[in-house]
Amino acid sequence: MSSNTKVALVTGASSGIGADTALRLREAGYTVYGAARRVERMTALRDAGVRILGLDVTDEDSVRQAVDSIIRESGRVDVLVNNAGYGSYGSLEDVPLAEARAQIEVNVFGLALLTQLVLPHMRARRSGTVINVSSMGGKLVTPLGGWYHASKYAVEALSDALRMETRQFGINVVVVEPGSIRTEWGAIAAETLKQTSGKGAYAAMAEAVAATLAQSSRPDAKMTSDPSVIGKAIVKAADARRPRTRYRVGFGAGPALFLRRLLPDRAFDFAIRRAFGI
Repeated sequence: MSSNTKVALVTGASSGIGADTALRLREAGYTVYGAARRVERMTALRDAGVRILGLDVTDEDSVRQAVDSIIRESGRVDVLVNNAGYGSYGSLEDVPLAEARAQIEVNVFGLALLTQLVLPHMRARRSGTVINVSSMGGKLVTPLGGWYHASKYAVEALSDALRMETRQFGINVVVVEPGSIRTEWGAIAAETLKQTSGKGAYAAMAEAVAATLAQSSRPDAKMTSDPSVIGKAIVKAADARRPRTRYRVGFGAGPALFLRRLLPDRAFDFAIRRAFGI
């Protein structure tokens, strides 16, 4: 490997946005480490030249071993893409706090730990880019997604603080805010929602929201974008000498966030209820 070859680490690389991003960074000339718990699902990435790592972002030993392995092999991490995450849906009344903690553990603390371990290496080189994959759901809320949205709001806040903290070291911090993306994420979130709030006081609302979430995972889903739009935006941010602080991409992200800024709270609540048919 050339000493000038940049090194990227992408978490959640076993499918969807993470897999597409890892492949595009590899095509752009990066040495790419694709990390995920389900190593068996990354065969195509390995065949394309991506270096595969087993990684559980909630396991500190696993995270430390992964970073140490990259530094031993490649000596640097130029781009960290914190993409690992999932959506845990259900009413605040129904979701067990153990599940709420698990949601925050993956989406927030996993991101924070990996960032903590990579930053010293970036500071030593006085360069690097941390790209945190948030969501338009980090700026607006939908019903029955309270804990998921709380985790993404936290990602937004941590990223803003980190951007100001690391500027002095030549490190860029970027937030990517996907809109509706055609991946398995929606189907998984819908199933969790039905298990959690599919019976009882919130059943009718859960049925309507789950149907919308599941629809986004269908191969023929309308009003969604392919994961490639996010992968392209991440490569653009990684390549930029001075990237934008936020990239809002994918179906609905721009209009939805514009409406959130424009409308009073109750008017936006009404618009969201209409969108979900509740």
